[in-house]
Amino acid sequence: MNFLRSAWAWLDDRTGLSAAVGPIAKHAVPPNTATWFYVFGSATLFAFILQVATGVTLAFIYVPSAGEAYQSLQYITNQTTFGRIVRGMHNWGASAMMLLVGIHMIQVYLTAAYKFPREMNWITGVVLLALTVVMGFTGQVIRWDQTAVWSAIVASEQAARVPLLGDWLADFIIGGETIGGATLSRMFAYHVFIIPALLFVFIGFHLYLVIRNGISEFPKAGDPVDPATYREKYENLVHTKGIPFWPDAAWKDMVFGFIVITTILVVAIVIGPPTLGPPPNPSDIDALPVPDWYFVFYFAFLALMPPALETYLMVLGPLIVGLLLFCLPFISNRGERSPLRRPWAVAIVALVILTISGLWAIGIVSPWSPHFDAKPLTAEMIGTDSGPIYRGGMDFNDKGCLYCHQIDGHGGLRGPDLTYIGDRLSANELTWRIMNGGLNMPGFGGTLTNQELSDLVAFLKSRTRKAAQGLPAGD
Repeated sequence: MNFLRSAWAWLDDRTGLSAAVGPIAKHAVPPNTATWFYVFGSATLFAFILQVATGVTLAFIYVPSAGEAYQSLQYITNQTTFGRIVRGMHNWGASAMMLLVGIHMIQVYLTAAYKFPREMNWITGVVLLALTVVMGFTGQVIRWDQTAVWSAIVASEQAARVPLLGDWLADFIIGGETIGGATLSRMFAYHVFIIPALLFVFIGFHLYLVIRNGISEFPKAGDPVDPATYREKYENLVHTKGIPFWPDAAWKDMVFGFIVITTILVVAIVIGPPTLGPPPNPSDIDALPVPDWYFVFYFAFLALMPPALETYLMVLGPLIVGLLLFCLPFISNRGERSPLRRPWAVAIVALVILTISGLWAIGIVSPWSPHFDAKPLTAEMIGTDSGPIYRGGMDFNDKGCLYCHQIDGHGGLRGPDLTYIGDRLSANELTWRIMNGGLNMPGFGGTLTNQELSDLVAFLKSRTRKAAQGLPAGD
């Protein structure tokens, strides 16, 4: 211990660290900020530091080459010491960072901490939110599996719809006219160099602003913000009732940060990293890519938008949301801060959470996409193991009908549920529909033999409520 004290005394004497950092660490903050409600900003910073540490570790082995990236991730996961855990921590750390930055933004919005004099705190926070989203997207792409390729394709298609600059933006994202090695190299550069550098800059600026303007006190109903008097009131509060940030207020940040890191480690050990999908193949039209969970709601939004409004919603939607977030402190930088006096703010947050949750739930099911992983119908599900009905059930599997239609809860959701189709359509109507197709359904008239068509109709006519209940057809 004496040696450590001597070493610290020597280092502090030569560098002046305690004189430089001490006043910052011990600066006074309002007494009502030393609560668990204020830990989410620092927890986001802890998650970012974890991302940097695990990302640097992975970069030692990951190969940013279109021909080797996929195999290098398999090698990291399955063969390197602690590779599975480190990759799992990087993945779940990204999820934690997304979740925590979202909670922190909601917290700041509900307490109106963006009002005078903290307008720039909010603006830098919006920039950090955008950079975190881009970081998550580029991290998904450099996984370089089937989902990664299609994610890059969707992003470039969306960017291409921007008037005048669309083609240039699409080329900028994928590094050319087609997905390839240039796309991966570009995404790797964004993910490892450019975005982290910007994050460091804006995090530093954000922390500087927090220290300069002070941590916002918890709002009280009936105590509005008046730019003419706020600074004086805040300084008086901190001077008379303030507590040192370290250790009085900061210990909760440290404890919660430790809980966050420990949780990520445990989840990485127990669950591990996400399973890599099939190797990238842009020509595979049967692919069913699903993005990471924090992008699923947007995936659903893109899938559900009306075709006639696609371009407007893809281009103007994110632009309007970004402008509203950016301009918020200029629209309202004074007045009440308490959520009790701002019910519209609570309603907006509730609406946003419900909308995102609803889109996320729909996106997980993705009813608009064929389910190519649907398990084939068995003889037990078909109801027999021989004859026309059984052959029709097998054709139903073989022709891919099960990808889009459900039978007794098995299959896709893109087309109508055919569990009781025999009660709704006659044999002639079924024949016409199979031969000619319908909305989102191709016609099979040129691909089925007469025997296959007859067997399919027999199978579908057997799907009735009475048959499901084991009753004779005439009862």
